[in-house]
Amino acid sequence: MDDILIVGAGPVGLMLACELSLSGVRPIVLEKRAEPSELPKANGLGGQIIELLDHRGLLERFSEGSPFAGRAPGFPFGSVPLRFDGLDDIPLRLVLIQQPRIERLLTERAVELGVEIRRGCEVVSLDQDADGVTLGLADGHVRARYVVGCDGGHSLVRERAGIGFPGTTDDYVLRLGHFKLDGVADPFKPLELAGLESGWNRTPHGRVLLTSLQHGVLIAGVREKGDGARPQEGPVTLEDFHAAVRRVLGRDLPLGDGARPIWLSSTVAQARVAERYQAGRVFLAGDAAHLFPAGGSALNVGMTDAANLGWKLAATLRGRAPAGLLGTYEAERRPAAERALVQTRAQAALDRLDDEDGAALRELLAEVFAFEQPARHLATLLHGSDVRYGSDPHPLVGHFVPDLALADGRRVAELMREGRPVLLDLGGGADLDDVYGRARTGLRWSRELPLSAPGSPLHDWIDVVRARADDPPADTLLIRPDGYVAWAGTPGLSEAVSAWFTPSPA
Repeated sequence: MDDILIVGAGPVGLMLACELSLSGVRPIVLEKRAEPSELPKANGLGGQIIELLDHRGLLERFSEGSPFAGRAPGFPFGSVPLRFDGLDDIPLRLVLIQQPRIERLLTERAVELGVEIRRGCEVVSLDQDADGVTLGLADGHVRARYVVGCDGGHSLVRERAGIGFPGTTDDYVLRLGHFKLDGVADPFKPLELAGLESGWNRTPHGRVLLTSLQHGVLIAGVREKGDGARPQEGPVTLEDFHAAVRRVLGRDLPLGDGARPIWLSSTVAQARVAERYQAGRVFLAGDAAHLFPAGGSALNVGMTDAANLGWKLAATLRGRAPAGLLGTYEAERRPAAERALVQTRAQAALDRLDDEDGAALRELLAEVFAFEQPARHLATLLHGSDVRYGSDPHPLVGHFVPDLALADGRRVAELMREGRPVLLDLGGGADLDDVYGRARTGLRWSRELPLSAPGSPLHDWIDVVRARADDPPADTLLIRPDGYVAWAGTPGLSEAVSAWFTPSPA
């Protein structure tokens, strides 16, 4: 029997596989597609996932060749523009990268870590008992101690595990296409001559989106409600797309005879969060657990789901988990999804108001968003750092660790490469021998802290680093593998180590 089966080799499933492998567990990823998808469902990453990729030493790979990687100069909140000019310390960072490349890079990393990915392997059934989960395949079955469904909004894993998926489905349909314009240096020039603008062009019948990610490639979308807005079955054809444009715009887009569609798709936005993230030995992550009605949050929330769940499942499988550790996955990540759902619902509502009242609301909010405090708040909201785990009185606990610059030239992010817990002594105030003696987990003493702890280490589990930083936020930071601060200060450190990283008594 295998330890963990991950259903779905999208960004979330692959990220989870990498996190598990870093923690010493080799999952098997099952993917029904025989080949990786080339559909650019997402065009970038933004939010705390950027810091997490930095922690894992992957940010440079993801940023290479990107048309933009860095602090966000602005962001569309629905159809109201946000500008962050002059706000150099906002947390929101972006990397423009299309989903096929995200999946290729994560697959590359997973293979480096020894993960097995089985493509052309469709799951058709799921049954679980007290000891494990059996997945039925088209040509047999596989069994594991745990299964994680990363198989998207139509998740079979979620359905067969009996987990409800309440929420709403939009009554608008969006048909989207990427077009290569042969021999056209500026894809917007003929559109401007036809009176169309970059961004959303509103009409009484819907709206047309025009934008571009790279030289010579036009992104065009048509959003409509009514008879033409029925969810489309089967692939979108070029004639389907042009017919939708004519219904909404009243004429064809002036793309010219050389316009070739790179891909076409049809989507209907949904707003949903799973009733549970766990049913017995089955877990959900990513779109299988939540769907958001506006862009910019799905991969950030889903890939950070994976980071949260990965180390907890690995600790459980390796006998290092305290009682209730797996239960903290849903307790922490479901509120994060609910919070993202609030702001994406607000974005969707702003976007769909096509009358004069909607125009007035957007105009007024654009004035409000121009002030520093609202802009900062919304940047934090989009980043995902407005969500805190727990209610510890120390302001750092429950938040992603700040990337402190240490006196020896390193950053905190560089201490997190291997995905292990880190005990960072910044002030020399921690009684680390006492922590070691009282906690039942072993501490791997680093070269920076060559202390002789009593007894022999039980596990190579927690990295301990003594360092210095200018104006440290606490004497000691206990950092979880997913980058969140589990403890800050000195009193109570032993209890925190035991609460998060000490195996439960047999």
